[in-house]
Order: sequence, then C-alpha cells, then structure tokens
Amino acid sequence: MAPARPAPRRRQREAPGAEGPVEGRYDISSGTAELVRDFDGGDAWLLKINGVQSSHIVIGEPERLDFEYMRWIAALVESTWDREVPLRALHLGGGACSMARYLAARYPQARQVVVEIDAKLAELVRRWFDIPKAPLVRIRVGEAREVTETLSPGSRDLIIRDVFAGSRTPEPLTTLQFTEAARRVLAPGGVYLVNCGDAPTLQLARAEAATIGRVFPHRVIIADPPMLKGRRYGNVIIAGSDVPLGQDPQLVRRLLGGAVPATLWQEDDVAGFAQGSIVLEDWTPPSPAT
Repeated sequence: MAPARPAPRRRQREAPGAEGPVEGRYDISSGTAELVRDFDGGDAWLLKINGVQSSHIVIGEPERLDFEYMRWIAALVESTWDREVPLRALHLGGGACSMARYLAARYPQARQVVVEIDAKLAELVRRWFDIPKAPLVRIRVGEAREVTETLSPGSRDLIIRDVFAGSRTPEPLTTLQFTEAARRVLAPGGVYLVNCGDAPTLQLARAEAATIGRVFPHRVIIADPPMLKGRRYGNVIIAGSDVPLGQDPQLVRRLLGGAVPATLWQEDDVAGFAQGSIVLEDWTPPSPAT
C-alpha cells in the first residue's frame, strides 16, 4: 500500500503491441490493474491494483523510489548491510517489484525472491519493466504465508512484508504464528521488516509492534510525525531483529532529509507505543461441544 499521490497531469496511450508498458486497464487474476504514465519526469509509471496505488517505477532508474515509505525501508536496509554483502532478500508482496529493483542496483551480489499472489500481474510486470532476471530477482507466484512456511531455516537475511488487499494487510500475515515462521527463515542478524498501513487510531500498528516484539528482542519504527501523532491514515514501518537496529547515526539524518521527514523510534519508544496492545494470533474455531 502506498501513500496517496497527485493524479498525473495527462495521459498518453501507446500503440497496441508496443514493447514495454502501455497505459490502460488490464484484467489480472485478482481483479484489475491500471497502468498510468507519470509525467513528473523520465519514463515513469504508476501501477494501481483494484483502484489502489501499488507501485511506482521509473524505467532505467531503479534507484529512484517515488513512495516515501520505500525510501525509509531502503534507508534502514542500507544502514544495516554494506553494499558488498551478498544479501538474500525475500519480498512478500510484488506489485511492480520497485524495492527489488532498487536493492538489485544497490547490492549487485544480492539474490532476491519476490512472492506475488497474482500470476497474471507477475507476468505483466516482467513484460513491462526492467526487472533483473533470475537469479538476481526471481518472481515466485504464490500466497505469501504458504511460501514463507516452506522456506529453509536461516535461508534469508531480509524479509520485507508489503502485502495489501485493498488498504489492509491480510490478517494471516500479521499474527504471532506467521512472525515466528518469518524468524525461523531468517539467518542470525536478519531483519523482518513490515509496512503497516493504519488509520489515525494506530490500533493495528500498536498490535503489530507488540506481536513483533513477542518474537524479536529488538525493534524500531519509522514513520512521519503526523502519522505517529494519529493525525492521518498512512504507513508505519516496523522492523524486528535478534540484533540492535538503527544504530547508524547517518540513518537519522537520512530520514530527516527526505521530502517527507520521518522519525526513527528506538526500542524504548517502540515498547511504550506497543504497551497494552494485544498480540495478534491465528484464529482457530472453537471445538464442537461434546
């Protein structure tokens, strides 16, 4: 889920059969994808899924991230690993693979898997955009939880959960049981990073922070101050690890220097934010009466 952006100033449709992206609406497995040319600069495109902004791509410029929450994710990742590291990343939620393209450019030795539930969408984005080929970026069609639970222990350094059905993350991807599965897949020192879309009440973000804190001893939160003060709907980035996060002083400067300045909350602030919130659990039906 991406923050709201202004509508493009004009539209232009390319000739049918043209190579690369063509502006228009497309039937996909989960509904409708809409591809809109963005004339803010470069060969830029906005992808909407069932009317909700999903991804922004600038062809030929993988290091350009238009959505601010993705810049926050990138800043945290780059404060954690040097660029020479052969990073093993798992992206839960594909869209147009914006983050995978970015990390492939920044981490040339990285090996990434993007899990996308919509087979038709996965086919289209491969055709439209300059996504690095496997094994650099492999798109795996499947449901995020099912795929995660099949992966080998310690096989990933980074898991980014950015899965939305409309404006909400599916509940099975927010629970304690799923978070435990994610930790099992992570190598020591790995990072589980989630994009939580929430309303001004911040009820879900608090519960997600509490749930992640039950599994990981270290947590940080990144969001812009109006969001953390409960003034609007938006994105809250929550990360957990078995090692401390956000220790690089350059990270704070980078977050403050963006177009939408963000706050980094360290462990005490996150603990206070999550205090008293429920830990999200898988729902199981009650046993029949005997």
